[in-house]
Amino acid sequence: MINIGKINSLKLLAPKGRDIYLEAPGGRKLLLVGKLHSKTANAGDWLDAFVYVDAEGHPVATLDVPHAQVDELAYLKVVAVNYYGAFLDWGLDKELILPFSEQYTKPEPGEFCLVRVFLDEHGRLAASAKIEQFLSDTVETADTLKPGQKVGLLIAGQTDLGYKVIVENRYWGLLYANEVFEKLKKGRKLEGYVKLIRDDLKIDLSLQPKGYAKIDPLAEIILAKLAANGGVLEVGDKTPPEEVRRLFGTSKKAFKQAIGGLYKKQLIVIEDSKIKLV
Repeated sequence: MINIGKINSLKLLAPKGRDIYLEAPGGRKLLLVGKLHSKTANAGDWLDAFVYVDAEGHPVATLDVPHAQVDELAYLKVVAVNYYGAFLDWGLDKELILPFSEQYTKPEPGEFCLVRVFLDEHGRLAASAKIEQFLSDTVETADTLKPGQKVGLLIAGQTDLGYKVIVENRYWGLLYANEVFEKLKKGRKLEGYVKLIRDDLKIDLSLQPKGYAKIDPLAEIILAKLAANGGVLEVGDKTPPEEVRRLFGTSKKAFKQAIGGLYKKQLIVIEDSKIKLV
């Protein structure tokens, strides 16, 4: 069976002229669109390939990986707009259409749209900006997600409390600003952890695993300064005590204890004259 809009495991067949085909379980053959990236791949090897429908309505395969598969969300750039809709760059040569019927407002080329990839009634891949219908503010039960569970996150925007995020392409969740020590751009995908399922079944999240020790105030200041300075500070083990006091209002001993704790938590790298965010 072939899953349109998903990564499939397909068998590489011997080339026929200039064309290369991949075979799905059951014997169906799909044309490989684009290059065979691996020079070491041989006929009979099983390859992970993304399957989509071409302009003629035929399923084809590519070894390129799109920014989102079917039922997933992504923040994609608009590259063109015409009377069919908007066309989005999703990492493949064939752009993804955002039909007018799936738009709230007409996007312009160069803008970015938060969209969900879906299969239309003809089995073709398309995007929808009407993502609210696919997302829930709450989990079904308190046991749907467990505290400490690793989850996929998509940054959807910033609020007064922190960052509004999409969890596992299904739920809204929140990362609190005082627990995030770097600037998170809208559309960024990363892994996080369920911190708490609240009594109202909403999700609080963390970028650190459960059991992560509380950071002391000085360490929080150091992390904040690192985040504001591109992840690097020209201060380290060899920095004079008076410079440390000027920068952080603390002693060299307290500073070394703080950065030592951050190092043990694998949050920073310490060099003689600088520290860096991991």
